[in-house]
Amino acid sequence: MRSIYSRYKKSMRKTWWKILTVIILLYVGSYGFLVKVPSLDGRLQQSIRNTFFHVPMWIAMMVILSVSVIYAIKYLRSQNPKDDIYSLEFARTGLVFSFLGLFTGMIWAKYQWGAAWGNDPKQLGTAIAILIYCAYFVLRGSINDIDQRGKIGAVYNIFAFCMLFPTLYILPRMTESLHPGGLGSEGNPGLNPNDTSAALKAVMYPAFIGWTLLGVWIATLRVRYKLLLEKKLS
Repeated sequence: MRSIYSRYKKSMRKTWWKILTVIILLYVGSYGFLVKVPSLDGRLQQSIRNTFFHVPMWIAMMVILSVSVIYAIKYLRSQNPKDDIYSLEFARTGLVFSFLGLFTGMIWAKYQWGAAWGNDPKQLGTAIAILIYCAYFVLRGSINDIDQRGKIGAVYNIFAFCMLFPTLYILPRMTESLHPGGLGSEGNPGLNPNDTSAALKAVMYPAFIGWTLLGVWIATLRVRYKLLLEKKLS
């Protein structure tokens, strides 16, 4: 009996955050469509509910890619293949979330700006950042030597992560943007605080946590699969 209880406790320590992820996303996906949205002089209207999906995708992407670059640095120091796998799979998952962020933004732009793609600085910067990370996977696929692939891939991963800041945060703030709060040199926040309310924040902040945890969950599943595959092939 004690052995069963011990295994149960061990299992709960590993799965509690996954249960939390499901609960949070169920909350976001249900209450997010019921919560009262603020009246903004006809702006945004019901499309503001995309805040619970579009913005959290970028938060999740940044967290996941940060984990990826940390493991890239660890690999350069340790040369442990496991660190390289973690770095690769977290980068892969981060790229998926960047596409989700772009696509949800394009849907929002279609309703707000009249076109899914309007060459907005944020959109262009996002496209550049995605292409840089796509090149990371092309580069890895072109190198046959495992050690070289890991080292060169880790160095490029660090470079790609550093390029996120000028493409997504610095350059878009230096010009006029259709994004809320876009005031050229005075700043271009991705989300205008004046467009939010306490009710929106009650869904938006949990959405940040929920989508980020989902991304980590997906990445760790991919890591486990890759480790099992490597073990089977060895």
